[in-house]
Amino acid sequence: MLLTLFLQGKFNVSLCWKQKIGEMYVERELKNVTVNADSRTEITVEFPEETKGMFFFRLEALEKGGKFFGGSYDAEVEAECRPVKIGIVICTYRREKYVCDNVRLIKRDIIENPESPLYGRLEMFISDNGKTLEPYGLAGENVHIVQNKNAGGAGGFTRGLIEILKQPDQRITHALLMDDDVVVDTASILRTAVMLSLLKEEYAAAFIGGAMLRSDQRNIQIESGASWNAGNLVPLKANLDLRLWQNCLLNEQEEYREYNAWWYCCFPMEVVSADNLPLPIFIRGDDLEYGLRNMKTLILMNGICVWHEPFENKYSSFLEYYIIRNRLIDNSFHFPGWGRKELIRELVREYRREGYLYRYKNVSLYMRGIRDFLKGIDFLEQTDAEELHRQIMESGYRAAAAEQLDVPFYYQEYKRGCKEKHSVLHEVVRRLTLNGYLLPAKHVRTVPMATARPEFVWRARTILFYDIAENKGFVTHRSIRTFISQGFEVAGVIFAILTKYEKAKQSYIRRGNEIRQLAFWERYLGMEEKAE
Repeated sequence: MLLTLFLQGKFNVSLCWKQKIGEMYVERELKNVTVNADSRTEITVEFPEETKGMFFFRLEALEKGGKFFGGSYDAEVEAECRPVKIGIVICTYRREKYVCDNVRLIKRDIIENPESPLYGRLEMFISDNGKTLEPYGLAGENVHIVQNKNAGGAGGFTRGLIEILKQPDQRITHALLMDDDVVVDTASILRTAVMLSLLKEEYAAAFIGGAMLRSDQRNIQIESGASWNAGNLVPLKANLDLRLWQNCLLNEQEEYREYNAWWYCCFPMEVVSADNLPLPIFIRGDDLEYGLRNMKTLILMNGICVWHEPFENKYSSFLEYYIIRNRLIDNSFHFPGWGRKELIRELVREYRREGYLYRYKNVSLYMRGIRDFLKGIDFLEQTDAEELHRQIMESGYRAAAAEQLDVPFYYQEYKRGCKEKHSVLHEVVRRLTLNGYLLPAKHVRTVPMATARPEFVWRARTILFYDIAENKGFVTHRSIRTFISQGFEVAGVIFAILTKYEKAKQSYIRRGNEIRQLAFWERYLGMEEKAE
């Protein structure tokens, strides 16, 4: 690897190397060069060969008046580069600003830029689930926009993959799936393409994943790869401050991982075929299941990432339905040993947690997700996903602006709801009294919408769940009658689990291939009708 610097004056240039070994960080100076240039001069220094770690240089001015104009790292590759052409797939539902900004950025830097190394080797395929993009004039020769049925992220991303499959000469070698509400740096796309072109034969089928960083603190990483654990998701390398070189080295350490989310995930089109498409599960778990099914190797690296709003700012009540239903579907295929006992335990935990928070609608959504899974694969095949989603959305809590709420917002109360701590004795009493249900209610509590915990609302009569980033919230009230009646409903669902769970699971295991087929998806998305 070569280091090129543009310097004027007298400098000492040190070529250095660092690596994380266990809990230690090892550093070594590899080469030292003194430069004395009367005018702006290009200096090239070669790094001694090392296989792992971080390379960097230190620059020390040895006299006043020295000038550093910039530089670059370069490398020569002896291996033959693989041909790469990327098809970016974006699924969107009424996120016009994000999509327009990203499309225009990618067009400017790559698609319409003859100087870009990716010029002529990138196309975009946008599934417009909300049917709102046409007035923005984004479509063109290399930007394909199709109006699509709102079948969620699964339907939108699958439609994009189908559009790539329909290309007459199959010139797209890789699909890059990207969320519609991320901020992307086109340098990440270029690095992805370079990585793909240099892969050894044994890694030709590898997936390349992009990390998610916070959009509000752009140096903080939320996730870089994840493991699944039968639905107990573990985000890897979370909360790293990537301004610190120690964390950049930690970020490169290999860990067990099972998938990368579709906010930025690239894989070869050889994986995609008419009988190997994602599942029609609308949202939550589509990327996970497809990764578990197809990903053998996941490559992650510093510098390939997107920025996204943190999850604690994105609470949605309706997701309770999809999280459990899709988890059960995914487990049927990839962890069939996860059975009735585990599901009953999860149901009781959900009933207790959400009931203690008086979020009774969430308990109902969760139970509906289980009931719909117990109907087997026929339910998933035959249900109108758009209509079902409308019903699910109407069944959950919807946040309203602060001035529309019947409970006033006070910041100090909110802060207390974020950090309140109790003694061990209080915790024992809280549990014995069912979080205060067995005692008179006396408080109005304000808590964070996404991270509320039952101990924060002990003996509350009313709870304001507030999103301080959006200045929105919703209110719940204690109802002992509802809590008890839902307890009986939970008992009924437990009986259904005991009698129907295995049959439903087997229907997915035996017939799962039916819902991965191109013919199924064309019917599901109404593409056959449009073709006629």
